[in-house]
Amino acid sequence: MYGFVRLDPVLYMSAKPKICFITASELTVRWFLLDQLTALSRHYDVTLIVNTDNPEFLNDTGMSVRVLPVRIERQISIWRDSVALMHLLRIMWRERFVAVHSVTPKAGLLAMLAATICRVPVRIHTFTGQVWATRNGLARALLKLLDTATATMTTHLLIDSYSQRQFLIDEYVTSADKARVLGHGSISGVDIARFAANAQHRQAVRDRLQLRQDDVVFLYLGRLNRDKGLLDMAAAFVQAAQENWHWLIVGPDEADLMPEIMTLCQNCAARVHYLGRSHAPEVEMAAADVFCLPSHREGFGTVLIEAAAMGIPALASRIYGITDAVIDGETGLLHTPKSVDEIAEKMRLLATDTELRKRLGNHAMQRAQRDFSQAYVTGEVLAFYAQVMPNP
Repeated sequence: MYGFVRLDPVLYMSAKPKICFITASELTVRWFLLDQLTALSRHYDVTLIVNTDNPEFLNDTGMSVRVLPVRIERQISIWRDSVALMHLLRIMWRERFVAVHSVTPKAGLLAMLAATICRVPVRIHTFTGQVWATRNGLARALLKLLDTATATMTTHLLIDSYSQRQFLIDEYVTSADKARVLGHGSISGVDIARFAANAQHRQAVRDRLQLRQDDVVFLYLGRLNRDKGLLDMAAAFVQAAQENWHWLIVGPDEADLMPEIMTLCQNCAARVHYLGRSHAPEVEMAAADVFCLPSHREGFGTVLIEAAAMGIPALASRIYGITDAVIDGETGLLHTPKSVDEIAEKMRLLATDTELRKRLGNHAMQRAQRDFSQAYVTGEVLAFYAQVMPNP
């Protein structure tokens, strides 16, 4: 059943300009949008349309944002997507939003199509990475075409990193005139108070895993899927790992990768620790010495900045998006994507050179606090809205 709420247009009349955010996932809202939605709700009448079975999932935040559930699913389905589009059209026609802002690919395509049909004056989409970047053939062409269509229907296009912006321009998805990055990049920035070094958390996690203080912990935190390069990391860990090395893996296993990882790491399985999904990632991060993101594609790599804010250096792929989050040789080390030998080599360097880890970590923390604080990024979003919203 599709969660559509019948709206009374009189009941929801507001003196504030009406804006609508649309995304396909509750997690996207909780991970990236809470601070922005809270700040925007002070100036605008904000509605959030999201794929959820619990329209009260934001009640604990105390923010004054109305949540409307619409079943926008990640997988392509002509029938389900058509039904979702009809629901979006009905809401937009009744609500007469001044602005519609979408995040995530499927939500972006449907939202921008509905907003264009309903002649919403301000149509904004935020790109946070391209699924098709690592695809070939017909799949790449089709997914790229859908992103191009989304970009074409916007009045304003936001991109969360400068290297991703250049990639989209080079691929003719959009133009330099339309594509825009706010501040230094990142969709949400980092909560500096939350992501801070914490000795108590570090000790608690290491005690839980029965690790010594001189053990070197490499951490991956995020969704487990093939595009994240985790099988490359597993092969490199097996090749290079010493007795005091440990690999901590945190996040939902979307692609059932852990059995493959443990098969690859069978000779050092006791030093690979999978903790599943985390609701407080800063706790597990505190235990790490190096944060690893061997991804094959990435929009920005917010998790790298969160680790940086805690003084943890990065070991990550040299790809668009990540090159905005990590300065090679200054806040971390970059490697060629999919290069197991290079990953192993740089793991050895970071594991054995304590002073290098400390220097990279300190520079990473200073940069995160200076350029990527949540307060700074939210301020850039507010300034953007003040600029693009029509005068009352």
